[in-house]
Amino acid sequence: MQLDTRAQTLLKALIERYIADGQPVGSRALSKISGLELSPATIRNVMADLEDMGFVASPHTSAGRVPTPRGYRIFVDTLLTVGVIDESALESKMQTRPGDNSPQKIITHAAQVLSSLSQFAGVVLTPRRESVFRQIEFLRLSEKRILLVIVSPNGDVQNRLLLTDADYTPSQLVQAANYINQHYGGLSFDDVRARLQHELRLLRDDMTRLMQAAVEAGSDAMIDDADDMIISGERNLLSVADLSSNMTSLRKLFDMFEQKTGLMQLLDTSSKATGVQIFIGGDSQLVPMDDMSIVTAAYEVNGKIVGTLGVIGPTRMAYERVIPIVEITAKLLSNALSHH
Repeated sequence: MQLDTRAQTLLKALIERYIADGQPVGSRALSKISGLELSPATIRNVMADLEDMGFVASPHTSAGRVPTPRGYRIFVDTLLTVGVIDESALESKMQTRPGDNSPQKIITHAAQVLSSLSQFAGVVLTPRRESVFRQIEFLRLSEKRILLVIVSPNGDVQNRLLLTDADYTPSQLVQAANYINQHYGGLSFDDVRARLQHELRLLRDDMTRLMQAAVEAGSDAMIDDADDMIISGERNLLSVADLSSNMTSLRKLFDMFEQKTGLMQLLDTSSKATGVQIFIGGDSQLVPMDDMSIVTAAYEVNGKIVGTLGVIGPTRMAYERVIPIVEITAKLLSNALSHH
């Protein structure tokens, strides 16, 4: 929907003022701050049009107007002037202490930097580890309980308990482990799962079930071992009135951080796109709260996208400041991990 220049200027002025002070913006204030030589009556007419289009709304208690999710969307997509931040200052904040430069420490520190600079919550989706194994073993514990032992390429050992329908003899377990190690050792469990579907028709059914159970458990074991998401500064959001003004909002906020699944889905979605992505509550189905926005960017290791980071805050955030913080942190994290 095309807005003329006058409507765009007024919408931009209204949203910038609302982000700054959180109060509904009236026509008189707009005539002062917009720089347009318009009468309050003309401004009221434009505001009425913007309201009809769904870009602003009038709270019942006030003569002023506030942006809607749709208004924020057009603002961040077409009207926003992104600020410039000092990249070298951000780079010095990203420096970890000597001895603290493991990938996990660097990623955790990036979440803390995002949080401290934005004053909201910083979040980093950690690189998905390839669940590759060097070999597996099955140990019979009792009639239908088997211990699955997984050895990773660097020698780490993971154990998982399998509860099976059938009772397998020790020699059957050795035969199954040998088959998997011989044919699939060095692959990821995801790759094995895909190949098993085609190849296991050649084997007996009971062995098929054992191997599929092993692959599922092995995949879970490797994923469980990784901390998928680092969140820093959740407490900052408690001081944001827009997000914590009532118990329902607070409950949604804490559900989101506790369960993480919706947040991971959102970050995973944004890793498939280039540049900064902005998800606005009420506009994006992925954001659990209407008054919340999430600004994200993907980061890379050696040119390959491996994860996403971002800032979680109120819809009424200073996007012109948060966007470059997220963008440059993603770039610096990519550099730090690639040169690690």
